[in-house]
Amino acid sequence: MIVNPFIVVDNCSEEIKYYQSVFGGEIVILRKQGDVVLNADLHVEGATLKFADTQAAKPIGKGDYVRVFLRIETEEEFRKIYGEFATDGTVHTEVYEAPFNGLLAIVSDRNGVCWVLSYYRE
Repeated sequence: MIVNPFIVVDNCSEEIKYYQSVFGGEIVILRKQGDVVLNADLHVEGATLKFADTQAAKPIGKGDYVRVFLRIETEEEFRKIYGEFATDGTVHTEVYEAPFNGLLAIVSDRNGVCWVLSYYRE
């Protein structure tokens, strides 16, 4: 089984660049209509985040009940991603020491997508 987050945003062509600035990785445009990107993938370290423009997916509401659990490899990357999302988003749970010997935080980004960020120490 492969699980891929499917994230619906306004202005997919711009917002996928925002996510690339947070995570890095490679953008692959899957479907366009004129200059409008309707579907795209962001490939990051073996994972794929799938994106759709609201014109293609027609969500019920902003964020549309998406919550993505993200296990991050290093504490430095964890803090970078948290900081990027917290800047223009909403912090639901500040960074804290989790019972699994690591860090956890919950933050919604500027598109209303809720991310559960985790870092596990070895």
